[in-house]
Amino acid sequence: MRLLDWAFGRRRTRPRPAPPLAGESHRFRSRYRVGLGLPVVLACGWQAQPTSRSLAAGGAIAFLGVLVRALAAGQLHKHHGLSTSGVYALTRHPLYLGSAVMAAGFSLAMNSWQGASLLACYLVVFYPATMRREEQRLRSRYAGDFDDYVARVPCFWPRLAWPPGTTFSWALYFHNAEYQAALGFFAGVALLWLKLYGGA
Repeated sequence: MRLLDWAFGRRRTRPRPAPPLAGESHRFRSRYRVGLGLPVVLACGWQAQPTSRSLAAGGAIAFLGVLVRALAAGQLHKHHGLSTSGVYALTRHPLYLGSAVMAAGFSLAMNSWQGASLLACYLVVFYPATMRREEQRLRSRYAGDFDDYVARVPCFWPRLAWPPGTTFSWALYFHNAEYQAALGFFAGVALLWLKLYGGA
């Protein structure tokens, strides 16, 4: 999670370099989370047995996840401080929330319990550890400011309210390379469409 610069009243905390997170489990998950992503996606595609209804419903849910990620990326200045406004006032990890919604949508679209189970296992193994690691880094950088933020905003499941101070920047969206998530969405839908109508 990467967050924008902010301040509480007169108090500011100067960012400090974050120490590396110890532990073989954390190092393993950090190293292999991205590398295992493609094999998991290919395995899910192989197991998929989509129907027209599952593809339509699941695709709509997955697209909602794309929108959540896009909104978060369009409010995000990398490495420039702590963001607490907009979607970041509803959940501390909006990018991972969007990814989880995308995964839920594709699980439905695949119409395969094997594929859905594999995708769920991937999320459970890697996402909680990754979020803990990122929060440790933020706490080491912003100390009490981050603790105040944690006390106000839920970690993952969002507060149901309109995000205050919502802004969006296409420049930030492209700078953060969030278009890759959109491309992944369309590639996934295309793969399932070929599976359904092309006899793949």
